[in-house]
Amino acid sequence: MKKIAIVLLVVLPTFLFAQTAFEKFEGKEGVSSVNVSKKMFEMMSKVKVDPKDKEMQQYLNLLKKLDNLKVLTTSSAKVANEMEASVTSYLKSNPLEELMRANSDGKNVKIYVKSSGNNAIVKELLMFMESSVKDTPSVLLSLTGEFDLDEISSLTERLNLPGKDELKKASKK
Repeated sequence: MKKIAIVLLVVLPTFLFAQTAFEKFEGKEGVSSVNVSKKMFEMMSKVKVDPKDKEMQQYLNLLKKLDNLKVLTTSSAKVANEMEASVTSYLKSNPLEELMRANSDGKNVKIYVKSSGNNAIVKELLMFMESSVKDTPSVLLSLTGEFDLDEISSLTERLNLPGKDELKKASKK
């Protein structure tokens, strides 16, 4: 019984933190948010399409692999700094591997992943893009499931999500 209690005390805070680390920004003034649940991905994957449309079939197959997508955007430098602090804190308790870091045209982009098996399958992807360019928001993107980066690049492009160009570059690496 003691062993179970100890395991719960160690594992539960990490799990709860992962669930709520970025939720504090939802509904905050100056922040736009999109949160897509596994149920929505399941519903989207059941759309009837032409069986000859291979690209759409691949897209629908990807949707079945996703658990959650959260995208937060802000043009507020103060909120962007708070998001960056939350990302740093999240990474301390949830070790993700840095996949890519880029800084150009006033955008500082960092992409982290948690892989499984032979690193071909991504279980979690976290991207933070801080922007100092006028009319270009800072973006925090969190995606969980079991997918590969090429699939995600096509998804973000199809859904026209902020940061899609950066994810495309990361999938090529």
